[in-house]
Amino acid sequence: MKKIIFILPFFILTSVNAEMSKSDRSKALDCVGIYMANYFLPSGEKFEYGMKEKSISTVKVLKTYALEIGIPEKEWDEEVNKAVDKHYGSKYDQVKTDKCHTFVESLVPNGAERVKKVVQTLY
Repeated sequence: MKKIIFILPFFILTSVNAEMSKSDRSKALDCVGIYMANYFLPSGEKFEYGMKEKSISTVKVLKTYALEIGIPEKEWDEEVNKAVDKHYGSKYDQVKTDKCHTFVESLVPNGAERVKKVVQTLY
């Protein structure tokens, strides 16, 4: 019985963290970098304000999802900082941003709805 008690938490923790593959995690972090670059676009760059709202909301949804599936917050934040450094100062790329939206909506359960909900709570 003691073996089951010790083994069970291991399988639970392993299965929780296994919900995002290494490839998906890499893509998610890259999208966070793209979204943050969108949010901090230099002046003079053409964009729709709604794009900034959706970008920052999606960043929040991805972090919440990462925490839900067991990725430690400190680890996620460190990886996000690297992704932001990679993309910061980039020009707005609608194709990349749209690909990220599609990816996030398929990765995160109810992703599109969750992003819409966060957008609505920004103000």
